[in-house]
Amino acid sequence: MSRLFGSVRARATLAATLVVAVALVAAGTAVLLSLRSNLLGEAGTSAERSAREVAAQLAAGTRYDDLSLDVDDRPVQVTDEDGVLVAASEDLERISGTGVDDVSPSPAAGRGDREDEDDEELEPGEIGGRTTVTDGSATIDGETEDYRFAAVTVETDDRGTLTVHAGSPLSAEHGAVRTALTVMLIGFPCLAAVVAAVTWLVTRRALRPVEGIRREMAAITASADLARRVPVPATHDEVARLALTTNETLSALQTSVERQRRFVADASHELRSPIASLRTQLEVGAAHPELLDVDGAVADTVRLQRLAADLLLLARLDAGERPADARVDLAALAREEAGGRSGVTVRIAADVTVAGSRGQLGRVLGNLLDNAQRHARSATEVSVRREGGTAVLAVADDGEGVPAADRDRIFERFVRLDAARSRDDGGAGLGLAIARDVAARHDGTLTVREAPQGGALFELRLPAV
Repeated sequence: MSRLFGSVRARATLAATLVVAVALVAAGTAVLLSLRSNLLGEAGTSAERSAREVAAQLAAGTRYDDLSLDVDDRPVQVTDEDGVLVAASEDLERISGTGVDDVSPSPAAGRGDREDEDDEELEPGEIGGRTTVTDGSATIDGETEDYRFAAVTVETDDRGTLTVHAGSPLSAEHGAVRTALTVMLIGFPCLAAVVAAVTWLVTRRALRPVEGIRREMAAITASADLARRVPVPATHDEVARLALTTNETLSALQTSVERQRRFVADASHELRSPIASLRTQLEVGAAHPELLDVDGAVADTVRLQRLAADLLLLARLDAGERPADARVDLAALAREEAGGRSGVTVRIAADVTVAGSRGQLGRVLGNLLDNAQRHARSATEVSVRREGGTAVLAVADDGEGVPAADRDRIFERFVRLDAARSRDDGGAGLGLAIARDVAARHDGTLTVREAPQGGALFELRLPAV
C-alpha cells in the first residue's frame, strides 16, 4: 500500500479525486439547500394563497357552514380572536404547527376582547397584509403528511377578527430533495471514479517517458556504459527538458571519466620512465659502483619529484580546492620570477593587485616562463598592465609560436605538440594544463595568441582588486 501511494501517479490521482469529491459535495449541498428553500417558498406561497381565498369568503360575510374549506384536500382552520376554532376542513383528523390542535369547531365560539396590542388594525371586510408561516403536520382521511401553514387575519363586521390557517403539503419538497439526494449519492461516486480513472490514465501517459528515462538510467548504472543516452520524447515539455538535461549530465560525466582514465594512464606512463631509469642506475651502481651515474640519478629523482608535485596539484585542483584569499602584487611577482633568468625582460605598465594564492600564481608564471624560454629564439618578455577592472599578466617569446589549430589543445594534460617538446627538454606536458586550471580557480582565464615578435603570447587575465 505504501509503495502504491508512493508513486507520483497514485498521489496525483488521489489528489484530483479528493478535489473533485470535495467540490461535488460542496456543490451538491448548495443545490440541495437551494432546492429545498425554493420548494419551501413555493409551499408557503401556495398555503398563503389558500388562506387568502378563505379569508376573502369570510370578508364577504360567508357563514362558517358555507365556507369552501376542502380545496385540494388541504387542512384549513379558522379561529376567532380568542383562538377558538370556529371552522375547519371536514376530513381533518389531527393537526399540529398552527397553535390550535382542535379539529372540530366549538359550538360556543364567540367574540372576546383583544389583548394583543401589536395586532394589525384592520377595517371591517379587510384582509391583513402580514402572513405568518409555520411548519407542522396534519392527518386527513387517515393520511398524515408534513405541511407548511400560512396564517392570515381578516376583519369581519359581525364576527370580529378571524385568523385563517391553511396548509400546503411538503410531500413534493421531500420527494424532490430525496430524488436529488439519490441522484447525487449515485452520480457523485461514479463521477469521482471517472475522474480517478481519467487522471490515472492521463498521468500514466504523461509519466511514461519518465519511466523510460528511469529504466535507461538503471541500465546505464548496471552496465557502467556512459556512452548510452536516455530517450528524449518528441514533446517540448518539462519531461523532454529533463531528458535533455540528463543526457547533458551523462555527456559531462562520460567526458570527466574518460579524462580521468586518460590522466591516470598518462601519469602512469610518465612515472614509469624516471622510475625505470632511476632503478637501472641504482642497480648498475650496486653491481659496479665505479659506473654509478650520480648526476643522472639525481636528475631523474628531481624530475620524478616535480612530476609528483604536478600530479598532486592537479589532484587538488580537480577536487575543487579554492585558493587562499590573499593580496598578490603581480608586478612584484613578475620581477621575482623573472629574476635570474637570462634573456627575460620585465615591462610594468601599472602596479596591479589581485586576490588569490601567491604560490599558485607564481607557479603559473614560472610554467609560462619555462615554456617561453624553451621555445624562444633569443628573448622573452613579461608584462603587467591593467585593463579596467582586469589585471593582465602576459608572457611573450620570439619563437615559432603556436599554430591556431593547437591553441586550445596545448592546455590539455600530457600534450606535447612536437618532438622538440620531449620528456627531457619539455617535461611531461603538465605545465600549461596546471596554469589554466589555476587561472580558472582564480576566476580568471589563460589564452594564447600570436605575439608581436611572431612567437607565442600567453595572457593571464584576473579580476583586479
